[in-house]
Amino acid sequence: MVSNEQRRKQLAREKFLRQQQRRESARRKAKQRNAIIATTLVVVLAAGGGAWAAGAFKGDDKKDVTSGSTPSPTPTPTESPAPKMAIDKKAKYTFDIKTNEGDISIAMDAAKTPQTVNSFKHLADKGYFDGTKCHRLTTQGIYVLQCGDPQGTGAGGPGYSIPDENLDGLGKPGADGSVTYPAGTVAMANAGPNTGGSQFFLVYKDSKLPPAYTPFGEMDKGGLEIVETVGKAGVAEGGQSPGDGAPKKAVTLEKATVKKS
Repeated sequence: MVSNEQRRKQLAREKFLRQQQRRESARRKAKQRNAIIATTLVVVLAAGGGAWAAGAFKGDDKKDVTSGSTPSPTPTPTESPAPKMAIDKKAKYTFDIKTNEGDISIAMDAAKTPQTVNSFKHLADKGYFDGTKCHRLTTQGIYVLQCGDPQGTGAGGPGYSIPDENLDGLGKPGADGSVTYPAGTVAMANAGPNTGGSQFFLVYKDSKLPPAYTPFGEMDKGGLEIVETVGKAGVAEGGQSPGDGAPKKAVTLEKATVKKS
């Protein structure tokens, strides 16, 4: 017989998955809108308005750090290529984050997640994460602090996608289709298979989720204690639910760096 606690955790996981599905739906709609815009641009260029169109559609987002290198994986027509591989795939790296609540150090193994580590170094080297806020905290069913979106909405990203990696790194799924993401784990948020961008979540208490989110790092003891403190403070008023929303204790990523260990 399923206990009330087990049922509550199951409902929390289902809610988390529904939110991911809504993000994927919004992403698809955005692609459709971009396709329409691209078609319009072609018409304008054909009509001789190339100079005006080039200025009108030039972005000025300083957080856009996409690379012109060979894509991996092949991006959709509305996405830019992922950054060119520029790390040592056999090495270990450290993702250090200076926050307003203290320093968090995350150990990463490029041998297990080369695309993810390469992307994070690419973004960190360009200051992508600097000055951004962790926009989401969950305190019921799953226990994570989500960061990495410069927009602070849960819909932002670098303009390219990276593939899922190391999905079997946490073991085989149980009867309910989930695996345990242990406290201290750092994993990629996504909107579906192979849609990782810049958003990631920090697990501060063992959480059961489907093996669909790339586990790419592990926090140090001090970092875990910081996130635990944020989790204990709870969710700010006005969240999606009492256990899901912006953290009451706001967390800002002041400076992020990725270095070879």
